[in-house]
Amino acid sequence: MNQGTLVFAQLTRHLPLTTFRRCVARYRGEHKVKTFSCLDQFLCMAFAQLTYRESLRDIEACLRAQRNKLYHLGIRAVVSRNTLANANATRDWRIYADFAQSLIGIARKLYTDEPFGVDLKDSVYALDTTTIDLCLSVFPWAPFRTTKAAIKLHTLLDLRGNIPSFIHISDGKMHEVNILDHLLPEPGAFYIMDRGFLDFERLYRFHTAGSFFVTRGKSNLKVKRRYSHPVDRSTGLICDQTVVLTGFYAFKDYEAPLRRIRFKDPETGKTLVFLTNNFALPALTITELYRCRWQVELFFKWIKQHLRIKSFFGTTENAVKTQIWIAVSVYVLVAIVKKRLNISASLYEMLQILSLTMFEKIPLDQLLAKSVMDDVHASSANQLILFE
Repeated sequence: MNQGTLVFAQLTRHLPLTTFRRCVARYRGEHKVKTFSCLDQFLCMAFAQLTYRESLRDIEACLRAQRNKLYHLGIRAVVSRNTLANANATRDWRIYADFAQSLIGIARKLYTDEPFGVDLKDSVYALDTTTIDLCLSVFPWAPFRTTKAAIKLHTLLDLRGNIPSFIHISDGKMHEVNILDHLLPEPGAFYIMDRGFLDFERLYRFHTAGSFFVTRGKSNLKVKRRYSHPVDRSTGLICDQTVVLTGFYAFKDYEAPLRRIRFKDPETGKTLVFLTNNFALPALTITELYRCRWQVELFFKWIKQHLRIKSFFGTTENAVKTQIWIAVSVYVLVAIVKKRLNISASLYEMLQILSLTMFEKIPLDQLLAKSVMDDVHASSANQLILFE
């Protein structure tokens, strides 16, 4: 079916290009643009993410070496690092942010029934923030400390498929708890977050919207116990209580009862205190939900290792945000392809294979199929040893 089509072109066929053109028109991305379109820019940057390019010169050299294949990749213009740098610096980053959100919407529908470790039908999100360090003299628009710059990625991760449903990019000075003001609570959904997001006024907004949260309690938390519920101590549970806040400002911000669960981790021996506004789920399920929060930590580690978001091709705020949003689009695109083609390989394995086969003409489903990988592993066992 894909005979004669390059792997990169097969991959980009899964992009909703009509939606992309609407995003471009919404922000007038191609106003006074003659040759190098926004789609050309997106494809060049996506190619850089998939093939681990490190600089604009690197992108230019690789694509110009395959100049006769650029048309078949979908790139209609000659690639120049100056043109690409100017596009990253001047074309509105919101084009690629909106397009990434449309891809996220597609991916979340595909992963609706994906298991994540807890038998729960409701939506479950993990909220966290990661910091990317920058040089203050090169990125003065992103102050963090006196002699240091940084940007923060505030991410709400859908645990079904590990798809980022919300991302906000800020400078390093923005405290992570402020991101709760940017979220629109989804009724019935669970939000898992650590102690850095413990702000009762903001959490009460989630409570009144019908959402549930699970977080950790701080050591100086003042509460009064109303009820104690029976627990099975052999599971590591210590207590399951209904409490109310007794601090003056805390009670003023959150008047409703809370559920406090004390749990001793049998693996580490550490005692943890969880707070939630959900009284229906078993106490052990609440602890398992919080354990799933580590998925967002693994997500940050994964994208920092396998996508180009720690070193940037431009120094302006627009260029940095453009690169990050295109990186997110590539991550979600690979996740969409994995689900649509029913690929059993992991996203890491898929990226490694794609990085070396962009200009091949192998059908994508055959290239990424598990049988191909098994054949490779089987043949490597019979490889002769060159040095003994």
